[in-house]
Amino acid sequence: MENFDLAVIGAGPGGYVAAIHAAKSGLKVALVEKDKVGGACYNVGCIPSKIMLEHSKLVQEIRRGTDWGVTVPTINIDFPKLMQRKDKVVAELLSNIETFIDSAQITMFRGKAIVTAERKVIVGDEAFTANNVILATGSRPFVPPFKGIETANYYTTDTFFSIQELPKQLTIIGGGVIAIEMAFALAPMGTKVTVLNHSKDILQTEEPDARPIIKQKMSELDIELITDFTFEEIHADYVQTSIGNFTYENLLFATGRRPNTEIAEALEMQMDGRLIKVNNHYETSIPGIFAIGDLVGGFQLAHSASAEGVHAVDFILGKHPKVINQQEIPRCVYTHPEIATFGMLEHEAPADSIVTKMYLPTNPKALLEGNIQGFMKFVASPEGDIYGACVVGDGATEMINSMLAAKVLGGSVKDLARMIFPHPTVSEHVGDAARSVFGKAIHAK
Repeated sequence: MENFDLAVIGAGPGGYVAAIHAAKSGLKVALVEKDKVGGACYNVGCIPSKIMLEHSKLVQEIRRGTDWGVTVPTINIDFPKLMQRKDKVVAELLSNIETFIDSAQITMFRGKAIVTAERKVIVGDEAFTANNVILATGSRPFVPPFKGIETANYYTTDTFFSIQELPKQLTIIGGGVIAIEMAFALAPMGTKVTVLNHSKDILQTEEPDARPIIKQKMSELDIELITDFTFEEIHADYVQTSIGNFTYENLLFATGRRPNTEIAEALEMQMDGRLIKVNNHYETSIPGIFAIGDLVGGFQLAHSASAEGVHAVDFILGKHPKVINQQEIPRCVYTHPEIATFGMLEHEAPADSIVTKMYLPTNPKALLEGNIQGFMKFVASPEGDIYGACVVGDGATEMINSMLAAKVLGGSVKDLARMIFPHPTVSEHVGDAARSVFGKAIHAK
């Protein structure tokens, strides 16, 4: 029976990155995937949703051109063609991953894996052993057990990205990142979107100051947002709630995900609620078996899973990697404007923290581009140590990186204030926001 140094179960962003990193570090690696490489992120999550959001953003840009004097009489949406582009981009990315796996000389196994405590892996009629195993089996959509759900027709994110016709109407249940992003993806194209969220507010894991901006933009896009109620029953064409009934033609559940922990349960691993219990190096209660990504605590993000996979491999290699700091993991929402955050939010910081916020309308580049909805925010110590930061605006998910780099490299807002940013750029607002911590911002009263 063939033996490998490492077996990775699951080829999503956590698994395939861990496998390639291990192989390029000299380990003999087996990678098992029961479906497509790339996992939920590339196939039914991050990538297809962001492609659809780019299509939506383009439509909004065209409409804004009309306001500027570039007249576009009509906008015709060829939705099947847009979805063909989505499929083409996804296929190219998956092909790239397959190429990277092959060039790293990783042995690929296709099928569902069974793993024993002795680290024997069985995939169909094939079996092999491994010195170490990393579980990276991801998660699946969660649909609440509402009354009537068993007879209702609905989409989840596993099925929604296969649609070929632009829905005239879409009701989204949920108020988290996925729900709000999908509302932004469809509404500008002409879909009448209703978001039903039983909580009092949306995006409750994100920067509170960003929420009013996003809700205002939702109103501008004619997205109907219903909050603060109790779900009672799902019917064939309407949702019954404590504040009334809401009809729908198409229904999408964007109500979170649940980890695929079947292997862990079969091995009777120690659990932490629904998640697999791991130590700081992602090793489970069974020595030599690790778990990463959506299976464990922390942020359920693709880049977080990738970092955890690399960390686990480095630990296996005996490199004593530094424990991943959750305060250094960026969180992104790809609405328009975007939201990007890392570290502490204002209400989580020490009482003596300095919190500053610089709004985008005072930035020349933001103003000339017409992207003035948003701000840059620092949460810092009186000495300038960076506790957290947030950018809301067009390109926020790119601009957050300079702020995060300063924190990761041991810098402070003083270092960012000393940087010379090119002018005109929206990113120069980072320097001004840093100066504002000490009351020395230029573009502020």
